[in-house]
Amino acid sequence: MHRLLLIFSFLVFKLNAQQAPIKIVEKPQNNRLAFFAVNETWTDYDVLFEVKGKNFRQSAAKPRLIRVPATSKVHLKTIILFRDKKPIYTTKITVNDSLSKRALKKEFEILDIPPPKIKPKKQITIYTTNNCTTCDSIVSKLTFENYVFRNVELSKNPDIKQQLSGFLAKSVEEMDSITNPIISLGGRLYSWITSYKQLQEELNKE
Repeated sequence: MHRLLLIFSFLVFKLNAQQAPIKIVEKPQNNRLAFFAVNETWTDYDVLFEVKGKNFRQSAAKPRLIRVPATSKVHLKTIILFRDKKPIYTTKITVNDSLSKRALKKEFEILDIPPPKIKPKKQITIYTTNNCTTCDSIVSKLTFENYVFRNVELSKNPDIKQQLSGFLAKSVEEMDSITNPIISLGGRLYSWITSYKQLQEELNKE
């Protein structure tokens, strides 16, 4: 296997982000060196990739934009190394989040990356009881949509149940019979929300 000598590489980003959204991975293959773009974000990007140097050959075609879908790995280019010579090269990658209709759409490998957590405008806390008939659907939907929230089971937190009973003017025994969740949005309590849709409506109110 040829020993590779990488002099330097640099990235150019047409983005405001501080962190590079696309990583370049190199994979030696006998007398070849393949370059892959790895996108671990949940945003599609167009990538223009160039390799310059000596002691290798590559396609003479003009570089063009390649689409790198969200959470994917895409082959960008392969260079052929000269026998018994160390390749000396630089790489340049331009990443653009303004997608072009002319970008080349190649086959890609899907990466197993969980979606990012959604931080709501108001902090969400769901207080649930054993007799709650609507709690599971709301909690399941928040979990599915990947929201950041707290789920507090009152049966396992008697001190919190005692505090809530005072706020709601109910006895501790009455708290056990509540069939709807008690929901805190930004510190404000709601006892009448029975669906995810109602929760979203209140969450989005200013």
